[in-house]
Amino acid sequence: MTLQIPDPTLGTWAKSFPARLFGLPLSAVAAADVRLSEFSTPILTVHEAALAHNENTVFDWARAQGLLLAPHGKTTMAPALWQRLLDAGAWGITVATPWQAAIAIEAGVPRVMIANAVTDAAAARHLGTLLDANPELTLLCWADSVATVDILAAALDGAARPLGVLVELGGAHGRTGARTVAEGEEIAAAVTRAPGLRLAGVTGYEGPFGPDRSHASVASVDAYLQTLVELHARILPLYDDTARPVLSAGGSSWPDRAAAVLAPSADSADVVLRSGAFQIHDDGFYTRMGPFGRDVDTAPLRSAMHAWSRVVSHPEPGLALLDAGRRDVPFDIDLPIPQSVEGEVTALNDQHAFLRLPDDSRVAVGDVVRLGLSHPCTAFDKWRVVPVIDDPDAEDPRVIGAVATCF
Repeated sequence: MTLQIPDPTLGTWAKSFPARLFGLPLSAVAAADVRLSEFSTPILTVHEAALAHNENTVFDWARAQGLLLAPHGKTTMAPALWQRLLDAGAWGITVATPWQAAIAIEAGVPRVMIANAVTDAAAARHLGTLLDANPELTLLCWADSVATVDILAAALDGAARPLGVLVELGGAHGRTGARTVAEGEEIAAAVTRAPGLRLAGVTGYEGPFGPDRSHASVASVDAYLQTLVELHARILPLYDDTARPVLSAGGSSWPDRAAAVLAPSADSADVVLRSGAFQIHDDGFYTRMGPFGRDVDTAPLRSAMHAWSRVVSHPEPGLALLDAGRRDVPFDIDLPIPQSVEGEVTALNDQHAFLRLPDDSRVAVGDVVRLGLSHPCTAFDKWRVVPVIDDPDAEDPRVIGAVATCF
């Protein structure tokens, strides 16, 4: 399927884009013969070859495991990048909020999962309207309590088409989700009693149960994933025959364990992983946590995102200030990592990065520093348009396209 890809006219609103592109549609950037040096700093870029490598690696692995992928679209909120995922064989696109779901539906995504409980009655009613207006759409959301089911049922009373609901199971010290399998059974039964709802499966998020790749974390994650399998088995008689049930886990940090524990249930459910980080990957958290090329027999994933920042001050030996700050680069998990010079980013202000340098550093005011980043979800939300480059290691990378985000 072909999505409706945003193609805005470039102007001063397009942060760091060169003035000679103003007045052109975003789609014209590919043919504009522009180099990265023409862009102002700071600028975030996406690397085309790394994108393709990551997509091919993970989709090939998932197919071999008998798993389906519904990558988390909220990672980039970029329909052009969602299109690549769908073209690669994605089962659907996952989002986090009803508003993000509306963006995906408007773009033409045929199967959308809201990985969250919807307790906003007005948003739930709007979801019903979207279902009615898009007869080919499959739309799913989560519920982790009977109270949530009651809100959805009241909002969708009399809806023309039922909203699919997955029972979310969590665990002690986790995030959201019912805390026991028995509670999950009660939620599933409540969904089946609501005319405007359809019991669609079982879901959860394993991330809180494994903060690292230690043996203890693996055991904790496996034990949690096994409770999803147990709940799915217990509520099998409650599913109707309108669609195969879904058994879903997050999968960004633990796709290998999700495959090991959930894939054996593929005969009775669509086993769906929701990882959205793999397409972009990073040079921080997901490099540390991801199993590809280490615990999974594939090539390692590659970071497809970099930031480029200019030295605006070198006020004392061992310290330079860059023009990228909290409004430009992610900092919630790790600080940016200098890649083109020796040094360490030790702090960020709104518009500055503190770059500590060796005493013999020759970094000068005006130099451009390439930065590796951690956590793509909090990189893309700072940019409305992002150039795509051919080679981040080139002396002056060629810009071969651009994508728009919908944050």
